[in-house]
Amino acid sequence: MDNTVEIRWHGRGGQGAKTAALLLADVAFKTGKYVQGFPEYGPERMGAPITAYNRISDAPVTIHSNIYDPDYVAVVDDSLLESIDVTHGLKRNGAVIINTEKKKEHIMPLLHGFEGAVYVLDAKAVSMKALGKNYPNSPMLAAVAAVSGVMPKKDFLREMQASFAHKFAKKPEVIDGNMRALELAFAEVEKENGCK
Repeated sequence: MDNTVEIRWHGRGGQGAKTAALLLADVAFKTGKYVQGFPEYGPERMGAPITAYNRISDAPVTIHSNIYDPDYVAVVDDSLLESIDVTHGLKRNGAVIINTEKKKEHIMPLLHGFEGAVYVLDAKAVSMKALGKNYPNSPMLAAVAAVSGVMPKKDFLREMQASFAHKFAKKPEVIDGNMRALELAFAEVEKENGCK
């Protein structure tokens, strides 16, 4: 489908990959896009590998299946690189965004010869700085938005602010930290990787 961006998320249960995919769909929808955001589960348990997906388009989305040839892949847990080929089906002109403390050159041998763009972000460090806890999904969500360019940064941050205000209505103290995590991650990916 023309003008459709497809994103596949890899993470482990409890890390927020599913939540990030659903939040991205929600904010893209609020900016006028047609969207899908859905998870695929194996065993539903904490720490088990999970996959989630996004389709974001300017036109109605009529396809209803998993995503086999994504434009972007987000890896929320770099330990998955040793057991899953996260680049399988990834378009040659696509990109992979990986949450890792490692340098890009240490990650490349685990990407099965993928020749497209590779972005790394230490989402744990960003989360610890902004929230004082390791919640990698907010920083990874911002990194995916930055790399994919599915919406302008100001629109993304505005809609995320509104989404967090709704989601955390009874815990408003966490809104500022989550917004800071988004902003730090967006800036880090833009600076370090020279993306859109």
